Amino acid sequence: MAYFLVKTEPADYSLEDLAREQRTVWDGVRNPQAVRFIAQMRPGDRLLIYHSGTQAALVGLARVVSWPRPDPADSRSQVVEIEFVRRLARPVSLREIKESKLFADWSLVRQPRLSVMAVPERFLHWLRGQGLLDPEEEEE
Repeated sequence: MAYFLVKTEPADYSLEDLAREQRTVWDGVRNPQAVRFIAQMRPGDRLLIYHSGTQAALVGLARVVSWPRPDPADSRSQVVEIEFVRRLARPVSLREIKESKLFADWSLVRQPRLSVMAVPERFLHWLRGQGLLDPEEEEE
């Protein structure tokens, strides 16, 4: 199982929207690099949901429930279906991630406009160390 981070502007589609709907199609991604990450997703992979804009923080966890497929609205893009897993116990701000000085080479810090990216294992370890990610969740 892999972890990816997906960004969303909460005014457009928030974690609260996903929690209410429980399942959605993750679409609208146009950046070729971000589309390649969607193409790598597999059912069971986890998504860290990141609210961009003024909040700039990780806020929740979702699960990929479909294989990637072409976006019917844009043949150059891919979509996946995802489902809500849970909110994080607390938001993890971009400021906190940057101030840790552990992830300066990660796309979240280096490429602020990239909307989908792989999550490095060391970041997952860091989240687990803060009690925000449970190892048991990986075995569901």
